[in-house]
Amino acid sequence: MDALSVVGLVAASAAVAGLARRTPVPAPLLLVTVGLIAAYVPGVPEFTLDPHIVLPLLLPPLLQLAALESSYLDLRANLRPVALLSVGYVLFATLAVGWLAHLLVPGLPLTAALVLGAVIAPPDAVAATAVARRVGLPPRITTILQGESLVNDATAITAFKVALAAAVGEGMSWAGGIREFLVAAVGGVGVGLILMIPLHWLRTHLKEALLQNTLSLLIPFLAYAAAEQVGASGVLAVVVVALYLGHRAWQVDFETRLQEAAVWRMVSFILESVVFALIGLQLPVVLRGLGSVGGLDAAWYALALFFLVVAVRFVWCYPATYLPLWLSPRIRERESDTDWRRPLVVSWAGMRGVVSLAIAFSIPLVTHTGEPFPARNLILFLTFTTVIGTLVVQGLTLPGLIRLLGLPGPDTQARTLAEAQAQNAASRAADQRLEELLQNPRNALPEPLVDRLRLVLERRRNAVWERLGAANPVTGESVDDTYRRLTREMIAAERDVFVRLRDARVIDDELMRTLLRRLDLEEAAVHREEEDAA
Repeated sequence: MDALSVVGLVAASAAVAGLARRTPVPAPLLLVTVGLIAAYVPGVPEFTLDPHIVLPLLLPPLLQLAALESSYLDLRANLRPVALLSVGYVLFATLAVGWLAHLLVPGLPLTAALVLGAVIAPPDAVAATAVARRVGLPPRITTILQGESLVNDATAITAFKVALAAAVGEGMSWAGGIREFLVAAVGGVGVGLILMIPLHWLRTHLKEALLQNTLSLLIPFLAYAAAEQVGASGVLAVVVVALYLGHRAWQVDFETRLQEAAVWRMVSFILESVVFALIGLQLPVVLRGLGSVGGLDAAWYALALFFLVVAVRFVWCYPATYLPLWLSPRIRERESDTDWRRPLVVSWAGMRGVVSLAIAFSIPLVTHTGEPFPARNLILFLTFTTVIGTLVVQGLTLPGLIRLLGLPGPDTQARTLAEAQAQNAASRAADQRLEELLQNPRNALPEPLVDRLRLVLERRRNAVWERLGAANPVTGESVDDTYRRLTREMIAAERDVFVRLRDARVIDDELMRTLLRRLDLEEAAVHREEEDAA
């Protein structure tokens, strides 16, 4: 594969993802669909998923971003449901799906079936987060799904290693499997705990934002590689480090935070787009490997396995939701708002993704005895169809299911009120601090500049309350929206003048860039306020 093909893949994926923003179809589904079609377009090169690229190079930054956007406090508050899904469900699905696949497919050894079960057990972090953002799930369900997708890859990869060892003839015992699982889990968390404080110290002591953001890009790869080097879970190491850094991000320099947010948004957009396009592009590779398996038989196995995977998640989610409520009065009192709709949504939101395909492609061609790995090509095919089936069927129907169930999304009014109260408390503290500083002769300022500081503070204090107020009867905008629109118009007028002055050689390019940067920073602040208000 040449460099032009890779550039074409990235460019095409980004274009499709950008188009998806203008349609009601979630970007992952549109990307997968376009990938399926493009796989048979003449001239499109063949892209084969390489687990040695996907797992160590694509997975760490995707996990880093998902963890940075998660809330450590919310995850801790929902630790029980997250653990039951990310560990309990993955192990249950590995065993249940593996055993049922062994019964379903004639001649499929139980060890190979358990490999298949481990491969398709974990829902995907990228798919879950993308769909949750798009459909507006209730906050607690979103937190649970994000928490599950952060950790379940570690459980699935460890379960896969254990099942694979048994399938290739390494003689793995139950005790050995449990030991490997504990080493991976405890080791991964341990590596993350060891790295997180020194890395955070380094981030807060580097003086240049460019160096800090370079470190930010390297951190997930460093954590993953360090953990894998000692036989621990790289996934858990990345998640632990990222959760800590995200929780402590306020201690990093403001310029770093602004640049980091922009950089990671770009990285996320590119990687997520490429990942889902790659899923669809695997179709020719998977079909070519089916070999002697008949088309009708393969289609029947794929359809049956899809329904089994969906059913097994339902079988786990409802008892995992209600048994703790029945057994613990404290949990029952704390989660009194739980009803049958929540586990239904969690059960249906089990989309699989690229990690399952990458793990499947890492299955060796032969066992230790030199014989072909049993049903390897069929396992690849069934993994592919399960990933596609869950993304398309569940991803397309999940928004409609949420609307049908009438689940409340995030309460924007309550959120805006909480934001206003927090901003009011912060503004009072800032006002008090300003008065204290002005008492010191070293901080003396002309009265107009003092008034400007107070005006900026008053603007921040009132901005959130104004969103709760009446709308403009002509435009339908809030006062805050009108203020931001007029601010952008004024900035645009200033920018035009700077460009004309440069063209007339009144100012040089360097000075123009300095002036434009000031306007860009102000407009970026306005744009960020709009995003936060949306």
